[in-house]
Amino acid sequence: MPVTVVDRGGAATLMLASLFLLGTWPALLTLLERRGRLPQHTYLDYSVTNLLAAVLIAVAFGQPGENRPGMPSFFTQLSQMQDNWPSVLMAMAGGIALSLGNLVSQYAWAFAGLSVTNIICSSMTVVIDFRVHSCAGTTINYFLDGRINRAEVLFPGVACFLIAVFLGAAVHSSNAKDDEQKLSMKNADIELSSEVSDEAKLLPDPREPTDGDEEDYSASNEPKPGSAEFIIQVEGRRSIKVFGSHRLLGLNLVFLAGACFSLFSPAINLATNDQWHTLRKGVPHLVVYTAFFYFSVSCFALGACLNVWFLYHPMAGVPASSVGAYARDWNGRHWALLAGLLCGFGNGFQFMGGQAAGYAAADAVQAMPLVSTFWGVILFGEYRRSSRKTYLLLSAMLLMFVMAAAVLVASAGHRKAFDTNAKFIVTSLHSRYLYFRNFNIPSIYY
Repeated sequence: MPVTVVDRGGAATLMLASLFLLGTWPALLTLLERRGRLPQHTYLDYSVTNLLAAVLIAVAFGQPGENRPGMPSFFTQLSQMQDNWPSVLMAMAGGIALSLGNLVSQYAWAFAGLSVTNIICSSMTVVIDFRVHSCAGTTINYFLDGRINRAEVLFPGVACFLIAVFLGAAVHSSNAKDDEQKLSMKNADIELSSEVSDEAKLLPDPREPTDGDEEDYSASNEPKPGSAEFIIQVEGRRSIKVFGSHRLLGLNLVFLAGACFSLFSPAINLATNDQWHTLRKGVPHLVVYTAFFYFSVSCFALGACLNVWFLYHPMAGVPASSVGAYARDWNGRHWALLAGLLCGFGNGFQFMGGQAAGYAAADAVQAMPLVSTFWGVILFGEYRRSSRKTYLLLSAMLLMFVMAAAVLVASAGHRKAFDTNAKFIVTSLHSRYLYFRNFNIPSIYY
């Protein structure tokens, strides 16, 4: 029988592990982009190990033991695709949404920064409205989960996420103005769109001494994070050039990524719990490991196809490449492969926790930008030497985000361990309000 998580303690542990993993892998991809590695090469490497993580999770947790009614093992369920294909398609749709979101995010991190991008995307995952009286992400999951999360706690958390979205946009705008002021003070005649590369050539590379004498090279020669020299140096090295771009481009990319991210968790919820009753009577629901496998297959397929096309038709001013050049590019490949593993295991742990405590509460892993912000400040010097206004907005954004994540965790419910196909048979014969003696549930809402 597949390994299942049935208590809130286990679900919370999985969500905490997912929080760290999902907050760390974007920092690795950002690091490679800032070192000049093409994003197409990085994403192709990432896609391979992201799929590998799903296979490992499915085999390690979804295959052990024998089948039992309603809980087939991973390989058994793979052979039942002719019966459960509606749920398979739903899981694959979620993988397509995630792949598009991750792909757009890779460019948004360059234009808007790691911290702001991830906070706005995660908040949008919780609160985006896409139809009347129905919100994407956490709000959809709340209704799909049969309202097992406490609404009086959950929805104030959703409101906090919404406030964090507006604060994130304000932080991005304020920080962009700070950078413009630093650069104007450095050289009033600098043309950001055309002359920045020439200016960057005059600055030392902190990774390699320019004169070949390591003894004479010291940390004092390095531009200080947040300084105009540091900003110009990063621009000269990175693969995605951001100088000269419109300030709203970064926010547009962020909001597009957030719209994609808001759909993948509800898709997994529908794939594993079949709230829309698309499966025939008696057909077992997809176990979370099988759903995650199909989810990752579609995520890999779309990401690989798009990035092979981007090798020859790049966007955002990135240089063109080829399959041969990608195969020979081993510079930083180990970091890209590690990022794929971290993301794969992070998503898998999120879905396993959501199956136990409700996918709305599992969206507490959207607090991952707190981890990303830590890496952004430590590794990339984000918000160093910024204005007081930027620091105040950043503090308010992070505080609101912490409050929102804590409220989502506090709203966690407990999914009842009974066969959902049997539940559908009973509820189709009785009224909307039912009493289940075995589980002491006074009513179930649909």
